[in-house]
Amino acid sequence: MSPSIVIRKAHPEDIVEISRLHARVFGPGRFARSAYRVREGKGHLSRFCLVACIGNEVVASIRTTEITIGGAKGAILLGPVAVDADHRTFGLGSKLITAALEAAHKGGAKLVVLVGDHPYYGRFGFNAVPPGQIVFPGPVNPFRILAHELEPGALASYRGLVVAEPPGELPDN
Repeated sequence: MSPSIVIRKAHPEDIVEISRLHARVFGPGRFARSAYRVREGKGHLSRFCLVACIGNEVVASIRTTEITIGGAKGAILLGPVAVDADHRTFGLGSKLITAALEAAHKGGAKLVVLVGDHPYYGRFGFNAVPPGQIVFPGPVNPFRILAHELEPGALASYRGLVVAEPPGELPDN
């Protein structure tokens, strides 16, 4: 029997636990990841960040960052997704990705991008971005840049450098 897992919006008081989870899952190399580089100096949470909890313990998280691409607004950077090693058999990564995509869609986002493996993320509707259309700061394999259109045809409107938007106020709930 699986424990009672609750998926909810991440709150500022979760930041310490999310950071500890990332340290356990990704180690010191996490700061070189593209999502960290984009988000650097722009705050920790966006309105679409989620956590999975058992009681008060954060056992998984998904980070999202509202971004512009070549100055165009309405895009979200997804990642990283982190699941504690002791809780990887519950499908939490998939549940968090699905919930984050739904929240971004309801929140008015048009496009979600990430750097990852198509065999994994393709099942969530992510597809390869033509090389050179979307550019990340720092070294990123252009063949690993994937996008999920929340608005049909949205990808065509985005081209250029990914830049994090300053975080706005997080809604209560």
